[in-house]
Amino acid sequence: EFLYCDLASMMSIRQFVQKFKMKKIPLHVLINNAGVMMVPQRKTRDGFEEHFGLNYLGHFLLTNLLLDTLRESGSPGHSARVVTVSSATHYVAELNMDDLQSSACYSAHAAYAQSKLALVLFTYHLQRLLVAEGSHVTANVVDPGVVNTDLYRHVFWGTRLVKKLFSWLLFKTPDEGAWTSIYAAVTPELEGVGGRYLYNEKETKSLHVTYNQKLQQQLWSTSCDMTGVRD
Repeated sequence: EFLYCDLASMMSIRQFVQKFKMKKIPLHVLINNAGVMMVPQRKTRDGFEEHFGLNYLGHFLLTNLLLDTLRESGSPGHSARVVTVSSATHYVAELNMDDLQSSACYSAHAAYAQSKLALVLFTYHLQRLLVAEGSHVTANVVDPGVVNTDLYRHVFWGTRLVKKLFSWLLFKTPDEGAWTSIYAAVTPELEGVGGRYLYNEKETKSLHVTYNQKLQQQLWSTSCDMTGVRD
């Protein structure tokens, strides 16, 4: 069964959550997987730069609105799980807290990478909050690798040509790209374990700055203000 949700619209996200909660069913796994990449400079319906607004803020709001259901669904030995999909591009990203909308100097590459960096910081801070309150919910972040999907339709034409010619050699199939997300969602090895960055079903280190708790808190508070979520 599918429910419509436009992650570029705060109203649509809130309507989706309302419809989902009306079903009164548990929520054991939330996979934050949607995204756009290298799009021209444009805004979401709420006026946010699209990479930051859709890739990051949309998932931030969605997760926060569903947290109570996740808490109710998790139990000792059977934690509910939040799995957020980032990207290796976060390793070359910088988080500009003074210009999260990339309005001063827009670069599609930088805006995309920043949104993926923000998702890692968000995941780590969310996990710390969940641990502090004793919830049976965990939050992990995954890197799917380079996957052969339509996500690349806005990249440089030369890159698209290389993708078309050598995708069988250089790119994962969509099924292969989903493996780490599925692993994070179901493996018994991660029961009760959160705050991990996973690549190829293994834990690895994310960018050094992602472990900066002060920056995590700063981004979280700013995101709460932007989305109308109580901090």
